[in-house]
Amino acid sequence: MSEAQRLVLEASQVVTCPGGAGPRRGEAMARIGLIENGAVAISGDRIESVGPRDELRTRIPDAERVDLSGHVLTAGFVDSHTHAVFGRWRLDEYELRCAGLPYMEIARRGGGINASVLDLRERSEQELVDLSRERLRRMLQHGTTTAEVKSGYGLRLEDELKMLRVIQTLDAEGWIDLVPTFLGAHAIPPEYRDRRSEYVDSLVREMIPAVADSGLAIFCDVFLEPGAYTPDETRRILEAALDHGLVPRIHADEFESSAGAELAVEFGAASADHLGAVSDAGIAALARSETVATLLPGTLCFLGHGKFPPARRLIEHGAAVALASDFNPGSSPTVNLQMVMSLACSQLRMSPAEALVAATRRTGRQRCDWATGVAAWKRVLPPTWQCLGSRTIV
Repeated sequence: MSEAQRLVLEASQVVTCPGGAGPRRGEAMARIGLIENGAVAISGDRIESVGPRDELRTRIPDAERVDLSGHVLTAGFVDSHTHAVFGRWRLDEYELRCAGLPYMEIARRGGGINASVLDLRERSEQELVDLSRERLRRMLQHGTTTAEVKSGYGLRLEDELKMLRVIQTLDAEGWIDLVPTFLGAHAIPPEYRDRRSEYVDSLVREMIPAVADSGLAIFCDVFLEPGAYTPDETRRILEAALDHGLVPRIHADEFESSAGAELAVEFGAASADHLGAVSDAGIAALARSETVATLLPGTLCFLGHGKFPPARRLIEHGAAVALASDFNPGSSPTVNLQMVMSLACSQLRMSPAEALVAATRRTGRQRCDWATGVAAWKRVLPPTWQCLGSRTIV
């Protein structure tokens, strides 16, 4: 006798995104497990079974019924690259970009990341919790149920830990399952502009050990890009991260090819993110590795860069590909992963099935512990509908 308490019915389609552990590759990215007129049986906070509507309705006649009225039921989106904890929006920079000023030039003039750093340092932990909570609610309304969130707007130990505690607090509230990343190597802070080596020393000798001891982060990320961190600096930072039990990630090859993808593979990084300028050697390295190529088309679209990551080549060479929003206050101010998936189809030439898999399947290796692949089942419906589901991927 089934113990299902609820039966979710009348979905025009149920999309299961089935498969074993680990990210999809190649042709497998187009297999989405589509069930026409499907239904889902839920027991407590667990999914008991998924199948055709008539079959489950006959097998579980007494369950409470939830009518989806023709909507599509799919796994919740996993937004695997966000900067969702910040203070003010950097709207003043938008006009500069419209006038043709490049992102890195704005950063050199004191805008960009360091503008957010100076703002965040003045805000209390509770203020950041309150501001970020509303952003998570909007994420959930757009179907995101798991998100990676980075620090990186503090760039000094006390403020980086403050950001990580905010992520911990919001994760405990349960709006979205949050995965924390330490990004102390986001930019060189303004007080270290003329002594960058001292800041790298601080990252390696003080900040990474303290973050690891706090237990507040799983990953350690580095922004490897001309104007940010060099390959040698990145290597030193990631070596320290590994020594202290943090899993590497890299902002790689966003605007210029810096062999970031190759370095990510060398370090066994969970992901190499951006990849707008990834080299042929980088694509080949990713295809041979377990490192996920995380593509962020929303950022390049908003910056008006005009050149997008080579998603088709990555997929055809066998790299594991994920999509994420890069939600942040300046260069990608959107929580809408559905829009990112649309850009992936229209600009990166991914199929809708590939885009859905890239936004829902787990986006890191097993040892990186994406909480057993936490693509929680939720209803991806208009904002006025409540979400329901389990914390288990089917």
